[in-house]
Amino acid sequence: MAEENKTKTVEETFAALDEMAEKLESGDVSLEESFSIYQEGMRLLKDVSEAIDGIEKQMLLLSDSGETEEFS
Repeated sequence: MAEENKTKTVEETFAALDEMAEKLESGDVSLEESFSIYQEGMRLLKDVSEAIDGIEKQMLLLSDSGETEEFS
């Protein structure tokens, strides 16, 4: 399932996290299932954080003098 998460967009990952949160909030899951959902959610958060970091790095431009500038 980890490979499957790598192909999700940031938006898809946030949607999956929202679904997980709703399922946990419903109270209709066992303790074991809740823990499993929590673990998967933490993996998704790590993946989306890395994706956002990568996007931020792509938004930096290298100037002629070799310094980075924020994309505007």
